[in-house]
Amino acid sequence: MALENQELRKAGLKVTLPRVKIYQILERAGEGDHFSAEDIYKLLMEQGEDVGLATVYRVLTQFESAGLVSRHHFEGGHSVFELSRDEQHDHVVCVKCGKVREFHDPDLVKRQNAIAEELGFTITDRTLYLYGVCKDGCEKK
Repeated sequence: MALENQELRKAGLKVTLPRVKIYQILERAGEGDHFSAEDIYKLLMEQGEDVGLATVYRVLTQFESAGLVSRHHFEGGHSVFELSRDEQHDHVVCVKCGKVREFHDPDLVKRQNAIAEELGFTITDRTLYLYGVCKDGCEKK
């Protein structure tokens, strides 16, 4: 049985072709790749898959509810998805083109924990988004 089938069943989801295809796209994503529902829909169309955009949204919402994917909401209503992973990481988002990059900085995590402790808090979850302009030609536009 394929790994994606096992993951879907483990999450309590029935194995269907759209779910498998969408999971495969997310699974094959490069390190730090994040896809919008529209990105996934376009990739499915390029592969000749007959999956509607509404189905992509529905499956991604089901995956999110099952804990298979993380949804990141960025400014301007921009949402992207990635497979859920155990390690914490943060994001840098280009405000012009929407490009998202991941980073992990252990010193930053230590500092956040120290700040929380100073304020009498125990961190149960954390999310950090840095916004700027990427160097992929956006700053020249």
